[in-house]
Amino acid sequence: MYRIVRKKRLNPTVTMMDIEAPAVARKAQAGQFIILRVNEEGERIPLTVAGFDRDEGTVKIIFQVVGATTMLLDRKEEGEYITDFVGPLGVPTHTEGMKKVCVVGGGVGCAIALPVAQKLSAQGCEVHSIVGFREKDLVILQEEFEACSAKLTLMTDDGSCGRKGLVTEPLKEALEAGEDYDCIIAIGPLVMMKFVVATAKPFGTKIVVSMNPVMIDGTGMCGGCRLTVGGVTKFACVDGPDFDGYLVDFDEAISRSAQYREMETAAREKTCNLFKKEGAN
Repeated sequence: MYRIVRKKRLNPTVTMMDIEAPAVARKAQAGQFIILRVNEEGERIPLTVAGFDRDEGTVKIIFQVVGATTMLLDRKEEGEYITDFVGPLGVPTHTEGMKKVCVVGGGVGCAIALPVAQKLSAQGCEVHSIVGFREKDLVILQEEFEACSAKLTLMTDDGSCGRKGLVTEPLKEALEAGEDYDCIIAIGPLVMMKFVVATAKPFGTKIVVSMNPVMIDGTGMCGGCRLTVGGVTKFACVDGPDFDGYLVDFDEAISRSAQYREMETAAREKTCNLFKKEGAN
């Protein structure tokens, strides 16, 4: 059992928790993830390590309440426990030797991008961060990105905070202005990453994307997280989650991500109805 040490609401749909997991905290690195179960009957879901405190023995997770399991997790409070918290899993993000990097984050993907930006900054790298959200009320981690970025550009779809537009716009402007990035690291929705890659391609700048498909066991055995990268089948849980953006078959990944949508919707509705019944009693 793993105790919830802290819980904080970042916006109406995104929650941050610090979980007491000393063994995971000792080994965790930026870019890795964990797999958790809320209870013994629950499904396994992957969540990226959003931070860690090795001295305190805690691991930070940030999740969007979108499905049945995240709804159950969000109902947990400080001092309560979850059943499983396994990790760290996956290959850490490569950051060594980089002098200037552009980190591009979209929505809750910014929770994954932040520890990467923080690690790069701590290593003396000049970090330019571009983060995008639908609207002002959904913005998260702005102060944290400001602290670790030499330059931060905040975008919203409706212009209610920062600049109006998509994250690809300031990225293209920077590349056209001659910014010589060692790497672009993009983390967010699949469609966003697809177009960030398309934006970078004419300039030939190295680009890494963080993939988060459906996962079950986190060891490559189930095959649920398979991707086509450079024409070869890869597994995000053991080969990733980071991959060369130019080699990822995004159209296939987007198509596969929709396969379980009906089941996810049914599970969410079932959980919502259960909560309603509990509230009525």
